Amino acid sequence: MRSSELKTLKTTLKNRAEESVLALAERNQIAVERSADVFDATLLAAERENSARELERDSRLLRQVEAARKRMLHGKFGICLRCEEDIAPKRLRAIPWTAHCVSCQEEAEQRSTFAPGMLRAA
Repeated sequence: MRSSELKTLKTTLKNRAEESVLALAERNQIAVERSADVFDATLLAAERENSARELERDSRLLRQVEAARKRMLHGKFGICLRCEEDIAPKRLRAIPWTAHCVSCQEEAEQRSTFAPGMLRAA
């Protein structure tokens, strides 16, 4: 990968990390509100659940972005963590924090879709 492409991806990762930190700071204020009305209480619980899911998603993304930035510093950026082959530049431009090539990512997703002991549809 060319130096100019790496520099662009480095900037992209830095910006994404900053955005994630801001989003986490805003969502870090999940309040537990109570309501005597059952309908309102259900809505508030659903809002808290949604906020918690978004918080987890943003936290996971920030960890992935920071890990990619570390790989850049150590000269391991763009190399699949599983098979150690180069990750396609097109994939890195689309998802700069990716840690796996398409093949390894698909395989991991396939394994997580079908847990051991689950029956596959015929």
